[in-house]
Amino acid sequence: MSNLQFQNDLDKLIDILPDKIRRQVTYEKMEDVIEIVLDIGRLPEIRHSSGKIEYFDCDAVTYEDIEYITNNIQEFTSDNRSGIPGTLHRISAIRNRQGKIVGLTCRIGRVVTGTIACIKDFCMQNKSILFLGRPGVGKTTKLREISRLVADELGKRVVVVDTSNEIAGDGDTPHPAIGHARRMQVRQPEFQKDIMIEAVENHTPEVIVVDEIGTEAEAQAARTIAERGVMLIATAHGNSLESLIKNPTLSDLVGGIQSVTLGDDEAKRRASQKTVLEREKQPTFDIVIEILDRNTLAVYKDTAEAVDYILRGWPIRPEIRKVDKTYDTQQAAAESSTKNETQATQEHPIVEKINELEQKISPADSLKFSFSRQQYVDNVKKFKKIYLYAVSRSIVEKVIERLDLNAEITRNIDDADIVLAHKNFAKGGAKILSTANDYRLQIFFIKTNSMAQIQKVLKEALDIVESSETLCGYYDDAERALDEAKAAINKILAGAEHVELQPQNQHIRKLQHELVEQHNLESKSVGEGDQRHLRIVGGKDFKK
Repeated sequence: MSNLQFQNDLDKLIDILPDKIRRQVTYEKMEDVIEIVLDIGRLPEIRHSSGKIEYFDCDAVTYEDIEYITNNIQEFTSDNRSGIPGTLHRISAIRNRQGKIVGLTCRIGRVVTGTIACIKDFCMQNKSILFLGRPGVGKTTKLREISRLVADELGKRVVVVDTSNEIAGDGDTPHPAIGHARRMQVRQPEFQKDIMIEAVENHTPEVIVVDEIGTEAEAQAARTIAERGVMLIATAHGNSLESLIKNPTLSDLVGGIQSVTLGDDEAKRRASQKTVLEREKQPTFDIVIEILDRNTLAVYKDTAEAVDYILRGWPIRPEIRKVDKTYDTQQAAAESSTKNETQATQEHPIVEKINELEQKISPADSLKFSFSRQQYVDNVKKFKKIYLYAVSRSIVEKVIERLDLNAEITRNIDDADIVLAHKNFAKGGAKILSTANDYRLQIFFIKTNSMAQIQKVLKEALDIVESSETLCGYYDDAERALDEAKAAINKILAGAEHVELQPQNQHIRKLQHELVEQHNLESKSVGEGDQRHLRIVGGKDFKK
């Protein structure tokens, strides 16, 4: 919003204030103010976006002051809200037990542009988007700007369902901030679900924008809209996707949750209890965006996958977007694809064989979901950036180099995938760890800055899917065993009659057998119990 437009809107708010307050209001003073608070018998307050509170230098608020304001605005609706026509300002009332107004909150509305530049690519994908976040972080501001973007730049038919007139302002003419989008006002909040359905049935929209979905009926109306092929942009009560999943009233927005009893084989394959929580249906919204603060967004690009991972207890990290940065998604996708292809061509054949064995041991996909354990393993094995907090950088660098880990240290927590921190700071309320939690980063704590301790924690952090020590040991043993088999094969090819290998379990011996067969040699398992092992002999062409 231009300064001129802001001053014009602010003038309309100043005009309804009593003289003793009006005289102290200046444009400079109101630059970052979010609301003016007037309570009977108290000094008027100015609340800034930073959290700072100032008091007007005048007498306490009286009933006459409250009456002066209420006489200059429209009547309050059933939810005790009113507004000033042609502006985004909102006035909310507090009443006593007899229904008399004893307090007013004058919320200052602004048009803030540029807040969705970092997620513009998602807004143009024709997918339904749900915004989550605590009050005051800018959810409604983003809805307003998306309405204008989709209506004006994409030329779509947009209908804004405006329950409290916060999106498009008070009065019969919508505020210019929503561009060419149309606005349907809601007489009372309980009718919001009906207006949502009416918008679809009567006005053939391609996009519907709704603020504050808060009831089960509204969640059901949202699903009805999405099933009719209409793009839905909305906000909901809840700070995070996890909290929304746990909310029985609104969980349907992300697919709903049901308790399922697994068969013995399936429970064993998943290594879980027999009774688990699973997603019930396809989510209403394709994308979920958590607004961590005014400048930081956490994007879950696939709601179904995110919910499934959370219910399974698997770590999943959203994509962090900053308002003041630009993102070239196509370029990033191309770079990611190239990197994945390079990594795939360089992957050790031993790992490929282990992956093949994993596929044979367990079915690739769950009967219920569209993801697999193997896909999860591949995802978490990608390159990791580590942020250190009170941990020796030199030792971590040595461990990464010694173990040839697929990781590097980063100085910027915004770029980090995981955080390595000293345990002494676990309960200290360190700001950086709080930030890491906000970014949904996994934090791994070390007890001491020793080589052994850091090495142990790094192995856990970078191979998180193999949290079981036995499984980790299995992969390490398999790799060593196949190296031993390759050395034995070379000896046979050099003229040795036979070579006996170290004892191994059945799965690893099977890998060794397959490796021997590839070289046209023969092998057989000999020995009993824990001493059972492979004996490799020359193939038909090599026997003497």
